[in-house]
Amino acid sequence: MQVQSLAYFRQMNRYFIEVSYNGKPYAGFQIQENANTVQKEVETALYTFFRKPFFLTGSSRTDTGVHALQNYFHFDSEDILLSSSIYNLNSILPDSIVIKNILAVKATAHCRFDALSREYEYFIYQQKDPFLKDIAFYYPYNLKIELLEEAAEIVKRHADFTSFSKRSTQVKTFECTIQQSRWSFKDNCIIYNVISNRFLRGMVRGLVATMLQVGRGNISTLDFEEIILAKDPSKANFAVPGHGLFLVKVKYPDAYFEQG
Repeated sequence: MQVQSLAYFRQMNRYFIEVSYNGKPYAGFQIQENANTVQKEVETALYTFFRKPFFLTGSSRTDTGVHALQNYFHFDSEDILLSSSIYNLNSILPDSIVIKNILAVKATAHCRFDALSREYEYFIYQQKDPFLKDIAFYYPYNLKIELLEEAAEIVKRHADFTSFSKRSTQVKTFECTIQQSRWSFKDNCIIYNVISNRFLRGMVRGLVATMLQVGRGNISTLDFEEIILAKDPSKANFAVPGHGLFLVKVKYPDAYFEQG
């Protein structure tokens, strides 16, 4: 029996699926009981097309309503999957999800643990626009951009983001290595861009909502830094909606996808 089991695992192939999605219809990325998620839809599409179950592991969780320009799953299969199946799978998937790539990788590749960084952007608009309402946060208040930029710089000086993690988060450490934190303007939006090796649950939205309080002059940049140092989520503000947040990129080592 043991010999047969080992033979079985030697036949398995590992694949990454690159996906992009509008998160509005979903209760998040990762599969949940009694809720529709991106993972559930992709697993259903795979089962429908290949007539066998697939069990996916996700690279980065996104919350209810959050979008992704790039995210990944990985899974094992004894079948050889061809890129030609992407068209068929996308025909099965709802319009809100698209598979962009199916990539053969080495057997030990892990889409979550091997990722070097994740990049997020949060979009805010200040003049009413019906074309932005589902993909950006309408925030029609006066903001001092220089204060937002000062707060973004403060973020880069710290590593412990306990204050910006929702209380229900179960992690071994609240430390994150922030590689980039900045505000910019594009297409009538104010955008917060942040890159880190990892993120805590609710972290980007917590940073954005609290920095907006700085930009409005409700708290100072000194207050903002004290919130970070407090390591207390009750001090931070999380009151911005998920639909303004995009997972932009998951970065892997150079030549990572050439090892399959």
